Amino acid sequence: MDARNLENLLRPAEGETLVFDTNPVLNERLTHYCPGCLHGIAHRLVSETLHELGVAERTILVAAVGCATFTYDYFNVDGLEAPHGRACAVATGVRRARPEAVIFTYQGDGDMAAIGMAESLHAANRGERITSFFINNTVYGMTGGQMAPTTLLGQKTTTTHDGRRMDREGGPVHLAEMMAGLDGVAFAARCALDSVKHVREAKKAMRKAFEVQLEGLGFGFLELLSSCPTNWHMDPVAASKHIVEAMIPVFPLGVFKDKTADSPSVVQKEGVPHA
Repeated sequence: MDARNLENLLRPAEGETLVFDTNPVLNERLTHYCPGCLHGIAHRLVSETLHELGVAERTILVAAVGCATFTYDYFNVDGLEAPHGRACAVATGVRRARPEAVIFTYQGDGDMAAIGMAESLHAANRGERITSFFINNTVYGMTGGQMAPTTLLGQKTTTTHDGRRMDREGGPVHLAEMMAGLDGVAFAARCALDSVKHVREAKKAMRKAFEVQLEGLGFGFLELLSSCPTNWHMDPVAASKHIVEAMIPVFPLGVFKDKTADSPSVVQKEGVPHA
């Protein structure tokens, strides 16, 4: 089917009302992600938010190394690739050179919370006026399913065959809570991508993460709980169920800091608060 036939097929028929459409910030192309991966949903939310805010033309993406290495292929914005873990450091340089730009990083848990932990935390602590999206699927996805900083206790990976143990590898890192404790962070939240309800909440948080940058308030951070059916050895339905049953109790959803709110305290939505 050529593009013209596809356009005619998608055009509303007589008496129908168009309620949803693609936006010019999201490029139409075949995905390189595995079946059931939720990166695509995250991409759609980012593109919609940039389009609705009207800032796409001055937006610069800093892509990280990992499953999302080719993130720049999906967004119709300027972008560049950072070395593994250095997206926030590169974004800092871009901010210095382009003070008028809207800048965001898109990083996985292995990239941002392991090799890139220092760069990420220091950029946030300095209050760099950038927005960072942290995709947490509790595993190194691209390199073969090794244990990540966010791997759950008991979770089996290619480097923890008998499951992650507290006495051996320590517990999973709670990055949203860590970010919230830094003075330079203006917004820190954790959402999930497993259901329509959670996706809608993620969209609202994503907009706020960009707005604090636009308002000059500091660093915006949003953690998104996602799935990895391939390395979890689950089908997509079971993987989404795993987010609810296994991940959210460990990584509670909520807004942990919001400098635009009257009371910038933790707003618990689901799960057990992390002590």
